Amino acid sequence: MNTDTNRFRVPYDERIALSNCETQVEPLYDSKKDYRKRLKKHVKALRRMQQMHYAHDRYALLLIFQAMDAAGKDGAIKHVMSGVNPQGCQVFSFKKPNENDLEHDFLWRTAKSLPERGRIGIFNRSYYEEVLVVRVHPEILHGQKLPGDDIGDDIWENRFRSIVDHENHLHRNGTRIVKFYLHVSREEQLKRFIARIDNPDKNWKFSYGDVEERKFWPQYMHAYEECLNATSTETAPWYVIPADDKKNARLLISEVILQTYKSMDMHYPVTNEARREELRKIREQLLQP
Repeated sequence: MNTDTNRFRVPYDERIALSNCETQVEPLYDSKKDYRKRLKKHVKALRRMQQMHYAHDRYALLLIFQAMDAAGKDGAIKHVMSGVNPQGCQVFSFKKPNENDLEHDFLWRTAKSLPERGRIGIFNRSYYEEVLVVRVHPEILHGQKLPGDDIGDDIWENRFRSIVDHENHLHRNGTRIVKFYLHVSREEQLKRFIARIDNPDKNWKFSYGDVEERKFWPQYMHAYEECLNATSTETAPWYVIPADDKKNARLLISEVILQTYKSMDMHYPVTNEARREELRKIREQLLQP
């Protein structure tokens, strides 16, 4: 299946309005059985590409996931990446910065967790929290020990610029970045919250803080829209993934990752004549009685 995922990519040369972006689209699967079959095929292809990625050892791949609560980030990461070699993939979840984090600039704590060449790094939330949740709750800035002159009306534009510069630097040095915003509707989020309350096995996923943050929905939509428009670039694009259908979202995400891999100039290391001769001699030694 080759889906045109460009329709979900945020253009770098024009603005989008999140209100015009769909939270549900025509599904890519016909049934649960078909969904499992398609996802299995994607996972298998990802495993093959990851093996070549590791062997090529010239690029790193950074996948960033951002979303409102209950949009399905954890499930997407779990299912889409279920077949990759765990030795070549690391997932980092970034919560509230600790005291040590606040002694540094806002990119510092995530920079420590960037993937090495040949590996996949996954950020479940990221440095983008600093222009999303912090923008919705600007009082957080007062605990970040910023110089007084740095807390002004232009702080968000300055942070956008820092992020774009950071991502451009990473791209120039071999890190390929793909960013996913899982776009869930307010109505679907409510259904998932209720499900978490009604199902004892999901109670642990829910907290009263989720209800409080839901009250800021319009502010979050504004923050996300500004962020996506300011930081989607040709080399580090954002994809707005319709997330009301979790299964469809996973298929779309896996397709984007596969297409990203295919765009990378990767190959297995070429064995030269000297190496082949060395391997021939080793083979002869192994076969000796």
